[in-house]
Amino acid sequence: MTTTDADAVRVVLEGDADAFRILVDRYYDRCLRLATHLLGAGGDAEDAVQDAFLRAYRHLGAYQERDRFSAWLFRIVVNQCRTLGARRRGTMQLHARAALEHGLGEPAVEHPADDDATREELQRALARLEPDQREAVVLKFSEDLTYDEMAAATGVGVSALKMRVQRACRRLRAMLTETNHV
Repeated sequence: MTTTDADAVRVVLEGDADAFRILVDRYYDRCLRLATHLLGAGGDAEDAVQDAFLRAYRHLGAYQERDRFSAWLFRIVVNQCRTLGARRRGTMQLHARAALEHGLGEPAVEHPADDDATREELQRALARLEPDQREAVVLKFSEDLTYDEMAAATGVGVSALKMRVQRACRRLRAMLTETNHV
């Protein structure tokens, strides 16, 4: 029988710190993918995820069972990425190549974006988006979160997130169209 997130949290809070490993095993890869999309490949993403899991463990008592554990954890990861990105580079940066390598650009069927030149254009366009728009696009299209889950992860309202995604898509479309007309 599979242990639910709530059961694992309860066991940890009852004193079995080793049970936290269940949650780490369950969510580490998704958290690392999210951090990589937000910060780029390399040590920054790994540092953010490790810090996020440490914070989650320390503040596990604040987790409310009515919330999905994954959304609660993603919010911690997003906040760690924001903090780390602001501290190390002044703003968060998304390395579009890492995003493409980790799922954003892996369509199930052949697509024009399979062309290397098109991928590079997309990477450059994604990198030019505002950090809040990149974050929204990554959460929506790469992590496939609902707007409610995105709101829980970012602390931003659903309507604001919808607007960010809409503006990001519009801006990406314009940048890619502009590039193709040059």
